[in-house]
Amino acid sequence: MPGPFRHTHPPSRQKPCGRRSLLKGAGLTFALPCLESAQPLAAEDSRAVDQPQTAKRLVCIGSYLGLHRPAFYPQQTGADYEPSPLLSKLASNRDDFTVFSGFDHQAANGHKNWDNYLCGKKIGDVSLDQIAAKKIGTRTRFDSIQLCAGDIPPQRMIFSHAGVPLPMINRPSVLYHKLFATADSRARSEYLLRSGKSALDLVSEDAKRLKKQVSQADRQKLSEYFTSLRELEDRMSRQLNHLATSDVEVEYELPTYDPVAPTLMLECEQIMFDLMALALQTDSTRVATLFIAGLGQVFTLDGKTMRAGYHALSHHGNDPDLIRDLIRVETEHMMCLNRFLNQLKEKTDAEGRPLLDTTVVMFGTGMGDASRHSNRNLPTLVAGGGFQHGKHISNSDQSHLLGDVFISILRQLGLETDSFSNASRGIDQWA
Repeated sequence: MPGPFRHTHPPSRQKPCGRRSLLKGAGLTFALPCLESAQPLAAEDSRAVDQPQTAKRLVCIGSYLGLHRPAFYPQQTGADYEPSPLLSKLASNRDDFTVFSGFDHQAANGHKNWDNYLCGKKIGDVSLDQIAAKKIGTRTRFDSIQLCAGDIPPQRMIFSHAGVPLPMINRPSVLYHKLFATADSRARSEYLLRSGKSALDLVSEDAKRLKKQVSQADRQKLSEYFTSLRELEDRMSRQLNHLATSDVEVEYELPTYDPVAPTLMLECEQIMFDLMALALQTDSTRVATLFIAGLGQVFTLDGKTMRAGYHALSHHGNDPDLIRDLIRVETEHMMCLNRFLNQLKEKTDAEGRPLLDTTVVMFGTGMGDASRHSNRNLPTLVAGGGFQHGKHISNSDQSHLLGDVFISILRQLGLETDSFSNASRGIDQWA
């Protein structure tokens, strides 16, 4: 858990902010419902029901500055494509992933609209991973984990069903101790969680009294609020049960310092991939996201310092020297991804199957061409999860949206759905 816990005042009905702070200290997200004039919560798709489940886990990786498309996309489509420079770094896993070109959300352009990546055309709609977490994340200690390699920019990648952007962890040590706590840390976490449950009781009493005094519309909002409380209590109970019954030990040595300096972003990225693999292997979570940031850091790779910062490289203006250095940085992303896929092949689940067989791994971006601030034609790669891989699927006729890929992913995870944002078809030739 990040930072020391300091209890200065007992929970008080007159200090709701104190109760929220207490819950936040326990690693939980909490918010009051919107009443009357506020925008209503996004409703869960009532059509989602249990379906035969091929995949059980989902990992979504998003590159803030995109990928240089000529270096990523193969020139040929189908199964007989020649690997591009970036895909060549994934050659050992070629039969385990599919490349998608020409897909996007038909959303607005610009950096601020990168946030569309996992939520579709409208920023703030529930993101793909959180839809999946409702189905596959309810039996693990953490419904989902949200990670970031590098400084966290204003952009966000993950949105709850209520449209709230979820916080990301960008310090490997914080994530490690959250997943694999020592005995002392577990005792402290249990104290925080039990304190948080006490605070929930007080909040529930406040809300019940308020329900008698408000309009019919607000009573409906408060009903939704009670549902959220029950879900939150369930999450807390699962964490308490995990602390009481689980003593996970992993063999992984963190560096003596957190690589959070901007120039160490690539080192941080590799460690985050390692910890995600461990989180999946230990069934601490079944849904994970990783945001790969990108600001002004100047990397030194293989003893050579790049000509400009990462962000400036992505705005290359077709300068061949800048493009060369940009591809070199993006090659590091592909090498990290390849190592992650190899780990999921080597690690097995409780039934002895390689994790990659039942884990959908998506690497993509909300930025198609950072040099032009274009959010069209988003480079996307999906690995594992039981799909028929080994192909390059092109959307040259613009008959599909990126949301169609998401629909197929959700179906593979056992959700029956025929829509995601502005998409309504799925990718029939893929599953």
